[in-house]
Amino acid sequence: MQPLRVLETCLYADDLAAAEAFYCDVLDLELHSRNPERYVFFRCGQQMLLVFDPRATRADSGVATTRDVPFHGAVGAGHVAFHVGEEDLAAWRRHLAENDVAVEREIDWPRGGRSIYFRDPAGNSLEVVTGEIWGVELP
Repeated sequence: MQPLRVLETCLYADDLAAAEAFYCDVLDLELHSRNPERYVFFRCGQQMLLVFDPRATRADSGVATTRDVPFHGAVGAGHVAFHVGEEDLAAWRRHLAENDVAVEREIDWPRGGRSIYFRDPAGNSLEVVTGEIWGVELP
C-alpha cells in the first residue's frame, strides 16, 4: 500500500487575517473556507493548503463530534514548496518585490530546477520552485 499523493499540507499562523490576506493577495490562492478563530483553507491546484491557529488546534474544543480532528500543531516555522513554470520564475521574483515580500535566498539546484525562498507573515518558509528537483514527473 502506498499513498497516491499529498492531498493537504498544514502551516500554522497566530494571525489568521494576515495569513488569509497574504495567501489570497500575494500567492493568489483560492480561499476555500475560514473560521476566524481556528483556520483558513486554500485550494492550490488539486491540493489544499490549510493554515491553522496553533493555539486552537492544540486546545480541546469542548464539543465532541464524529468530525473532531485529533489535536495537532507545530512550533516554529513550517515549509511549503509551490511548483511554478520555469518561464514564470522571473515574474515571481518581480511579483514578490512588488508586494514587499523579501526574497530570502535563490538556489540553482545541481540536478536542475531553481528555487526562490521567502517568508509568509507568520515566518513560515515558502518556496517557488521550477523543474523536477526530486525526480518527480510534474504536469
